[in-house]
Amino acid sequence: MAQKFNEIKDQLDKSLHDPQKPWTNAFDTAEKSTGIDRIYIFLGTIVIIGVWLVFGYAAQLVCNSVGFLYPAYASIHALESPCKDDDTKWLTYWVVFSIFSICEYFADIIAGWFPLYWLIKCIFLVWLMVPTSINGSLVIYHRIVRPYFLKHHNVIDEAIRNVKEKASTLLEQQKNE
Repeated sequence: MAQKFNEIKDQLDKSLHDPQKPWTNAFDTAEKSTGIDRIYIFLGTIVIIGVWLVFGYAAQLVCNSVGFLYPAYASIHALESPCKDDDTKWLTYWVVFSIFSICEYFADIIAGWFPLYWLIKCIFLVWLMVPTSINGSLVIYHRIVRPYFLKHHNVIDEAIRNVKEKASTLLEQQKNE
């Protein structure tokens, strides 16, 4: 257990010092001005966000910002890089994020009754984007979304084709009137 903890700590430390990451400059500045190691600054920030998500004002905004801002930034980086693996990773994130958002819309009443909802949702969103072998978006995509898609995509494609044809016909009728 201690070895696994040290591996995670080393990965985190490496990521917090990685000059390619957008947060490195902020952690450099914070570390120099406070004299506190950036790992502890990071962990303190996580604790503050966690407490905020349980008790704070605008917890929904904080949670959705965590689930949107960094992934959007990383997606733009992925699009601008020559490597296509990162494109696939972030496209998979957005597919799972979108499906979750639609499901969440219909289960919205649960959020008001469940006191830890925003904290758990935030942890879930971070799991969807975490760069490990157990990346949540890849797990959910390969175990749930992909099998469902492969089973039903022909029916969905046909429905989309029918809607396009009917929309074209309707637009042509409107144009001719």
